[in-house]
Amino acid sequence: MRFARGLVLAMTTMLGAQGAMAAVTVTKADFGKLPDGRAVDVYALKNADLDVGIATYGARIVWLKTKDRDGKVADVVLGYKSVDGYVAEGTAKTYFGSIVGRYGNRIRAGKFSVDGKQYQIPPNNNGNALHGGPHGFDDQLWTGREIPGGVEMSLVSKDGDMGFPGTLTVHVRYTLVDGSVQIVYSATTDKPTVTNITNHSYFNLSGEGSGTILNEVLMLNADQYTPVDPGLIPVGGPKPVEGTPFDFRKPTAIGARIDQPNEQLKIAGGYDHNWILNGKNGEMKLAAKVYDPKSGRVLTVTTTQPGVQFYSGNFLDGSFKGKSGVAYKKYAGLCLETQHYPDSPNQPDFPSTLLKPGETMHSTTVFTFSTQK
Repeated sequence: MRFARGLVLAMTTMLGAQGAMAAVTVTKADFGKLPDGRAVDVYALKNADLDVGIATYGARIVWLKTKDRDGKVADVVLGYKSVDGYVAEGTAKTYFGSIVGRYGNRIRAGKFSVDGKQYQIPPNNNGNALHGGPHGFDDQLWTGREIPGGVEMSLVSKDGDMGFPGTLTVHVRYTLVDGSVQIVYSATTDKPTVTNITNHSYFNLSGEGSGTILNEVLMLNADQYTPVDPGLIPVGGPKPVEGTPFDFRKPTAIGARIDQPNEQLKIAGGYDHNWILNGKNGEMKLAAKVYDPKSGRVLTVTTTQPGVQFYSGNFLDGSFKGKSGVAYKKYAGLCLETQHYPDSPNQPDFPSTLLKPGETMHSTTVFTFSTQK
């Protein structure tokens, strides 16, 4: 990967309660070409704590380097060295690091109604529509531009794209503040539509390619979750986590209960469920905290979204080799996708994902990295 000369923009961002300043550099580089010849760029965001790569293909996080308790730096997200790896997945998508939409997660049978009119999204996951259909936002070339402390990725999804109504204009801003990656999402539409946009990074706090995440310790700030049917569509409404393997209110190793004889774990092959976060929708709150005893790295997730999809990498099967040349096998990474609940357009008791002309969808998620002994 070669970085273009003269495209480095050093910027400063106000950090911390005492107003300390830390420089953030933004550097643009070539990340390869799509099969149709279009060039893909990657923006490297760096400060004293983090080194993060954001590619225009899928507006995805392609690397995220941070220090362990001893100061050793490692890349803690799964992915590939260039755009070729992402394209090579074909229909066997992992969605590594990407922005997923127009509707992240699943819609039953790909069908929903707005103002009495039914719309059909092409099913691409066991008869359901997953992450916006076969050619969602992860599969699009976004437009990037440098902003103070980071990069803004923009995409215009035309009326009828994957069957969704309305032209949706989306902006995703990635900025670095101390040891945090802040992601700010916004979207507007010219027709009533539904939208649920999130980031699909896979984390392994010991470093990508280092093994499984089963020994990492997870806390989820949620008293309830949404059980699913065999198609991983929520069914039966929210249920308490208490007394189940889904209770992560106290920090618990991910692998401690993942093999228990639980029907929900059996359906998903592990964890792949939506947790209903404690706190108000639209207000910033703690979603999750992950601690890796091996490296001492800690990931804290805060969000304005009402839910988080914890996915334990159950469907990774070793088919694809990552950046370090190691095949990504089952449980090689975990996802914490801040979101509205799956299938919300068909479940009126869930928080609404309807977006109307004149409104702006706005949400914020922050990934904060630290260490502990």
